[in-house]
Amino acid sequence: MDWDDLRIFLAVARAESLSGAGRRLKLDAATVGRRIARLEEGMGAKLFVKSPQGYALSESGDRLLPHAEAAEQVFAGADEEMSGIAGQLTGQLRIGAPDGCANYLLPQVCAKIAEENPGLEIQVVALPRVFNLSKREADMAIAVSRPTAGRLTVQKLSDYHLSLAAHRDYLAKAPPITCKEDLRHHRMIGYIPDMIFDKELDYFAETEAEVMGLASNSAAVQTRMIEAGAGVGIVHDFALPFAPGVQRVLGGEIRLNRAFWLIRHADDRRSERLTRFAEALGQGLRDEVARLEHAAVEI
Repeated sequence: MDWDDLRIFLAVARAESLSGAGRRLKLDAATVGRRIARLEEGMGAKLFVKSPQGYALSESGDRLLPHAEAAEQVFAGADEEMSGIAGQLTGQLRIGAPDGCANYLLPQVCAKIAEENPGLEIQVVALPRVFNLSKREADMAIAVSRPTAGRLTVQKLSDYHLSLAAHRDYLAKAPPITCKEDLRHHRMIGYIPDMIFDKELDYFAETEAEVMGLASNSAAVQTRMIEAGAGVGIVHDFALPFAPGVQRVLGGEIRLNRAFWLIRHADDRRSERLTRFAEALGQGLRDEVARLEHAAVEI
């Protein structure tokens, strides 16, 4: 058994399909299947059970998994040790993040980290859902609430704020808004209710608004709807500098407090490379939230 066989085994275990593993490994599915068959023959045991849903680990596969993950950590540590260039970060790192963070914060933060580490490839996956780090969908993920289950390490990155807002052109022609009760006379913009993947995104529970006229599962799309003068909605304060003409409404009554959390797989705590990147990401995110929220004070 060699590391390359274990690498392919881990990819299939995480993707739960030959094609998915092949995409990650840049191999065709047939090659992945042959390599798994060769590994199973060498071990004298079936490692996967094939079903219409894909490839699930067998009892033998379950026993092999922690050993394969331990080998992965050893090889990753050796690679980090040997490939560092004058203390710089290298290789590929993937971050999963909610789209508000990914659209308005991570471009600036990652640009700075990339400039300081030219050999580093940073991938940002912006999806409105929770990432599965056990399946290695990402090396680390940013979330809006602290997870309570799983083999994870969790670090608070930064507090941030959100405000009720509308475009000045909309406010000029719409009925005045002097209290929460006035919101019932306005078109509200927010999340699609059955696609809210985290309770922290249920903003309208705090506004007492009754009817939503426009909705999206994307915070960035909601902000663009508000910028287009379509109605009133909740906007990240750090997004306000990117939305000309959008201004706070009922600032004294409605201002929400939330936090970003950085989530990593527990096994990665021994990775100096990931820890250094997490530190740079955290500091950059805190600085960028502070900078943009300060700029938003003038709006």
